[in-house]
Amino acid sequence: MKTPSISIMLSFGLALLLSSPRAGLAQTSQQEVEQTAELLGTLLNAGRVVVEQNQLVINDPGRGDKGFTPNVFEQSVLTEFAHQTHIDLKAPPVSLPSQTKDLLSLLLTASKEVVADAQFVINQRGIGYKNFIPATFGSQAARKFSKRSKVTIKQTALNARGLRNMPDPYEEAVLKRVASQPTLTSSIVEWVDGGRILRTMLPIYYSEDCLACHGNPKGILDISGYPREGAQAGDLAGAISIQIPVDHR
Repeated sequence: MKTPSISIMLSFGLALLLSSPRAGLAQTSQQEVEQTAELLGTLLNAGRVVVEQNQLVINDPGRGDKGFTPNVFEQSVLTEFAHQTHIDLKAPPVSLPSQTKDLLSLLLTASKEVVADAQFVINQRGIGYKNFIPATFGSQAARKFSKRSKVTIKQTALNARGLRNMPDPYEEAVLKRVASQPTLTSSIVEWVDGGRILRTMLPIYYSEDCLACHGNPKGILDISGYPREGAQAGDLAGAISIQIPVDHR
């Protein structure tokens, strides 16, 4: 089953912060937190993209060892992340705050562990659909990361297929707002609770590949056993939700 891909655009301010150390020194701590949230969302998305790119191999019933190891996954994720952000995490720019580097490293480690945990399933011969798809990977990596950090990452949707991904009141309000607008490719960034918590939502939209499981006919069970949503390409599928408290250090 294909799942929604996500398109993320880095803001001009973020690009400026990364390219100019002097500009970075002038940024407020709030801007650094916003930068961290945007990059964390992009890194989780990079992992989703890599899993989707390898979906046919993962679901190949005639092949045992797929070669989709945690190290192979990591190299592909670093390449995809660099493609989306122009940042090489092997040699990150000096303007990137150390706390941001640490959190990105923590998310990458959690993501690799998810792939490592799934090796037995991925490499099973004689079984096609493995339920190791971008959405499953993203949810598991987000939970592992969130348990080890004060930062919370979550995949959510108005019609979430799992209780853990159900939106909270803030997420529901933002998703409804985004659903009523033309396709939004940038993240939504807001400070709540008197400026003590950053909330960032990165919209996810259905692509043509997603419709095999999420399209028509609506209500018919897909390969994973869930009713199809009757979605069309370009419809809002959900979002990656990130919460960062000011005291996340």
